[in-house]
Amino acid sequence: MNDLTTPSAAGRERIKHTFDALKLNHQVALIPYLMAGFPTPEMTVALMHAAVQSGANVIELGVPFSDPMADGPVIQKAGEKALAMGVDLAQVLQMVKEFRATDPTTPVVLMGYANPIEHYEGRLGEGAFVRDASASGVDGLLVVDYPPEECVTLSESLKAHGMDLIFLLAPTSTTERMATVARVASGYVYYVSLRGITGAAHLDTQAVDRMLPIIREHVSIPVGVGFGIRNEESARAVAKVADAVVIGTRLIEILQEGTLGDAGERLKGFLNKIRLALDAPR
Repeated sequence: MNDLTTPSAAGRERIKHTFDALKLNHQVALIPYLMAGFPTPEMTVALMHAAVQSGANVIELGVPFSDPMADGPVIQKAGEKALAMGVDLAQVLQMVKEFRATDPTTPVVLMGYANPIEHYEGRLGEGAFVRDASASGVDGLLVVDYPPEECVTLSESLKAHGMDLIFLLAPTSTTERMATVARVASGYVYYVSLRGITGAAHLDTQAVDRMLPIIREHVSIPVGVGFGIRNEESARAVAKVADAVVIGTRLIEILQEGTLGDAGERLKGFLNKIRLALDAPR
């Protein structure tokens, strides 16, 4: 058994409070995606803190998985490296707990797939994941291959433990799908701006402009946009219509571009530029 023991987190609503505060200040959330265990397990927590120091408002932390259906080659390889170093879901929760020890306010969302969760509960018992994720300080869960139609019970369990269930919407999502997601989602929804996998194709900001008002007709919580945002220009364009900008593939590339010793500074340098672009007068 693990040693995740902290007081109940029911009702903490860190994600909601973060978006509410940003809205009051007319700001857009910056949500970087980091792969837990990449480039090394020992660096993950430091990189999470570096992201916050550079203006990140929410951290999406990827859970390594061997067969990710939505991840492009860059994130896939990062996950494979993390798995090769022995990183599993239990270690990811310990990373969050370590981060939370010195950062009690920044929301952390786990992003991944059903298999690691089901394996975790297969070892530790039904309900173990929700219990331990809450105790570690996790604020939200995004499971790519959990359909919203089958997540009512999970959503209720997460909410009872102070966590949000986040879903993806895509350019192909129907209005019926949006309404289904709206019934079970909380925290925010993540609009995938591209057809395909992470890091693929060119971001069509005009298509994002057209889609977000349609989503907001059905979804009352904040809408973040990701997949294809790689620089200040694309982040700024998306920020004109979105509540949050999510960046993943480009961050993984940046962590690969130099030595491990200066990875944190490279990450901070990039995110600082994105934060400035998001906060520039509109």
